[in-house]
Amino acid sequence: MSSNDAVGQTWAADQDRRTVMRLRLGVGVIGVLLPIALPVGNWIVVRLGGHTDILPGSMSGAYWTSTRNIFVGGLCALGVFLIGYRYNRRDDLWSSTAGWAAIGVALLPTAPRSPSDTQAVIGAVHLTLAAVLLCALAAFCLQSFRDPAAADRRGANRAYLTAGSLILLFLAVAVFAGLSGWGSHWTLTPLYLCEALSVWAFGAAWIGAAVELGAFARTRDLLNPSRVRPSFG
Repeated sequence: MSSNDAVGQTWAADQDRRTVMRLRLGVGVIGVLLPIALPVGNWIVVRLGGHTDILPGSMSGAYWTSTRNIFVGGLCALGVFLIGYRYNRRDDLWSSTAGWAAIGVALLPTAPRSPSDTQAVIGAVHLTLAAVLLCALAAFCLQSFRDPAAADRRGANRAYLTAGSLILLFLAVAVFAGLSGWGSHWTLTPLYLCEALSVWAFGAAWIGAAVELGAFARTRDLLNPSRVRPSFG
């Protein structure tokens, strides 16, 4: 193998790492912004004279409000990012599963207040896919982003463990609230709040994973300044 080939392979690996970092960042940003964008968008519509629920009973309920396009577009973008995410075989399986689940959640809406039989069935599929999505994203925090064997990453490991545990905890409370109707008459329902907190937890974890990967690359380049863009020819 020539020196140019070796440098080229190194540069390709760097490009792959940057792609992974940007995909992680994209997933995280969508997770952090979506629970805020939905009620803010509805509030703006009401302030402009429109009629819609500012805070629906759940995040998925935004499909039946003025921010339907934000909800569907955000989840489809999340799904594309996750399907395009490639790191290793295990993560590829989880990310593809989560990505297709996100697109399914976007395109198969939750049931409205007075659903038909068909809408009720679609709503049940929607809830199943939402659970699959959040569980897969929790798995990244608990299994992929953590490295318990690395003593120098104890703080990061605790943060990812906390994020993954919170996703599952808030998901469990959201399921309870949805099935029992607990707080369904409140302005901010426990179901919406738990969904938002769960989404924020995975969003923060994915942004953290992107920042950590970027910091690793910068540290490596500082320790090895001879790494330069390859020149072929």
